[in-house]
Amino acid sequence: MPTIKLGVNIDHVATVRNARGEKYPSPLRAALLSQKSGADSVTIHLREDRRHIKDNDLKEIRSKLKIPLNLEIASTNEMLKISLKQKPSYICIVPEKRKEITTEGGLNLNFKKNFLKIMIKKLKLKGIRISLFIEPNLKDIKRSKDLGANCVEIHTGKICNLINNNKPFKNEFIKIQKAVKYANSIGLEVHAGHGLTYKSAQILSKISDIKEFNIGHFIIGESIYLGLSKTIKKFKRIIK
Repeated sequence: MPTIKLGVNIDHVATVRNARGEKYPSPLRAALLSQKSGADSVTIHLREDRRHIKDNDLKEIRSKLKIPLNLEIASTNEMLKISLKQKPSYICIVPEKRKEITTEGGLNLNFKKNFLKIMIKKLKLKGIRISLFIEPNLKDIKRSKDLGANCVEIHTGKICNLINNNKPFKNEFIKIQKAVKYANSIGLEVHAGHGLTYKSAQILSKISDIKEFNIGHFIIGESIYLGLSKTIKKFKRIIK
């Protein structure tokens, strides 16, 4: 079975930096260290409220990173304009609410559907791979294909919470498995992300045809104890 790629989300390096209004710790340094340590891509989420990653972080990382940069954005005119200018390798369109602590679920693909379709078309014309962050259900996978996405990223929050709390997760696992199989059958690449830990990543890595995991909060948290490089390398071994 092919090795699952690992995308490292470094948003919370910026969260720590912004807590004191200093220039450190540096998201750019974290991106370059992730690259050096074997990450297949680096993810940053440029939120509308700029609570962690800032515009200058995007510019610096985009200009100096050699591996693909995966930019998470909301479906807005502002983010479309920024993306067309910066042209990251990958874009993942995600839902965004101002008061949420983190992304709470998958995209509502019926909301601003026409704008979303136009946005995807414009970004793809620049050679950018487009992923939509969705719940593991067949209707949203079909809608993602109809909208023109290259990939879907399955929101794994529910199964990760079940695993973390030692609750039965078989039904959710089967649901994701079916979603992955269907997505592949209609030509969509499948990624997975949200809430992943060593344990949940290892469990989900058993589903064939998930091509990529995007992991952030847990990696940055573990890095406090192990260091970023060792944590990335440990994840790479787990999902191999």
